[in-house]
Amino acid sequence: MSRITTTVANRTSARREASANTLLLIAAFKLFKGVLLLAVAIGALRLLHRDVSAVVMHWVDVLRVDPDNRFIHRIIVRSFGIQAKQLREISAGTFFYSALLLTEGFGLWKRKYWAEWLTVVSTAVFIPLELYEIHHRFTWVRVGVLVVNLAIVWYLVRRIKQHK
Repeated sequence: MSRITTTVANRTSARREASANTLLLIAAFKLFKGVLLLAVAIGALRLLHRDVSAVVMHWVDVLRVDPDNRFIHRIIVRSFGIQAKQLREISAGTFFYSALLLTEGFGLWKRKYWAEWLTVVSTAVFIPLELYEIHHRFTWVRVGVLVVNLAIVWYLVRRIKQHK
């Protein structure tokens, strides 16, 4: 009888450990995205009183990227029309979203119950937008992002239900 109890206890322990590892993986993902967006926000502020198109052309030269590449060309063309007001708006929005992601990441890392709820809500809010984007301009990257976000929401909702 003790052998069965030990086996059940080992399985339960293994599930808890796997669940904790999944939560830490989601936390690391959110923290990574938050730090990346923080760098983008700071970069946008640093471009505030500079000629954005000149900076873009400088980096095209430094990185030895083909300016006729359709992606690079699109970035160059868009950089010519960026105004200071747009840079401030981009920076403010990016700082806000970065703060949200960092809050989610740190909360999940510390295994806080509120962070699970915050992550579910903030991630689920963007799923309709992701579906819209996929519908209008299909790419496999967008589908991948959608699948990852759906998996995160599904996992955390399941975890929240287990808390009850």
